[in-house]
Amino acid sequence: MAWNKSLGSGFRLAAGPRLGHNAGMAAAARPEPCVFCEIIAGRSESSQVYQDGLVVAFLDIRPLTPGHLLVVPREHAAGLDDLDEGLGARVFTVAHRLARALRRSGLPCEGVNMFLADGAAAGQEVFHVHLHVIPRNPGDGFRLKARRRTPGRDQLDAQAASVRHGVTGMPGG
Repeated sequence: MAWNKSLGSGFRLAAGPRLGHNAGMAAAARPEPCVFCEIIAGRSESSQVYQDGLVVAFLDIRPLTPGHLLVVPREHAAGLDDLDEGLGARVFTVAHRLARALRRSGLPCEGVNMFLADGAAAGQEVFHVHLHVIPRNPGDGFRLKARRRTPGRDQLDAQAASVRHGVTGMPGG
């Protein structure tokens, strides 16, 4: 693998179309191979932009806009409950750096959206945690559409209490 540009703090952009083998990845038995694990192991092609010992990033094969990236932990984690918090922080750090790199890349990029779907109800299609980094431009056609609500303060306070309760039930909470 040829490395061609440093992003600082140990970050490097990679040249080349494929990711290398991940020797540290466990060979867990799954009914169907995970497409991202296959890419990380070098058994499937990708247009790679970044890799380190914990995280890889490559172009989405169904991009919403040109330059749409996926940042993926090497270790298989189907959802956020399965993802180590430190590794999640690394995924976000790499995504943040790559979002900044997109603005300097020469690709059209006047803004950036980051999006992570956790679970089928949230629209997750590949059950290996991944963070989308999507370059944005006026008129690019990509929209998040939802019905906005205006709950009362009592409802917001009750929801906040529920979330706080959830945090206290977590390890380290």
